[in-house]
Amino acid sequence: MNGHGAIDEHEIKTLLHPEEVAMLENKDAIATVAVSDLSTARKFYEETLGLQRAAGTQPEPPVYQAGKFRLLVYQSRYAGTNQATAVTWDVGEDIENVVQELKAKGVTFEHYDGLPQTTRLGDVHVTGRLKAAWFKDPDDNIHALVGR
Repeated sequence: MNGHGAIDEHEIKTLLHPEEVAMLENKDAIATVAVSDLSTARKFYEETLGLQRAAGTQPEPPVYQAGKFRLLVYQSRYAGTNQATAVTWDVGEDIENVVQELKAKGVTFEHYDGLPQTTRLGDVHVTGRLKAAWFKDPDDNIHALVGR
C-alpha cells in the first residue's frame, strides 16, 4: 500500500501476476569486501591476486572482474571484523598451482586443523574430493580457494 492506504500499481501487478515479479534467482551477485585502506587493498587485489578493474565501473570504490562475477572493495571502519569466509574462489583442478603462485607473492595460508573428515597436505585441506585453502587479505578478510 502507498502512504495513503491505497494499493499502488506495483502491488496490483504482483497480486495479479506473481510470476512476473523479478526474483534474485536470475540476477548476478557481487562479492563485497570491506577494507580499511583502499591504497593497500588495491595493491593486494591488483598486484598480488592479479585482478583487473571491471570495465565500465567508476574509479572508486574499485570493482574487480573475477571470472563471470565482480568483487567490490570499499573502505569501512568495520573492515576485517568478519571472522568467516568473505570470498570463495573456484579454482578447479589448479588449486595447488594457485596456492604456490600466491605463496610466491607473499601470501600466507591459514591452517584449520581439526576439521571433520579433513586432512591437510601442506596448505591445502582435503575432504573427500574437495580441496580448499584459505588466506587473508591485509585487513584479515578471509578468502577461500576451492577445487577438486
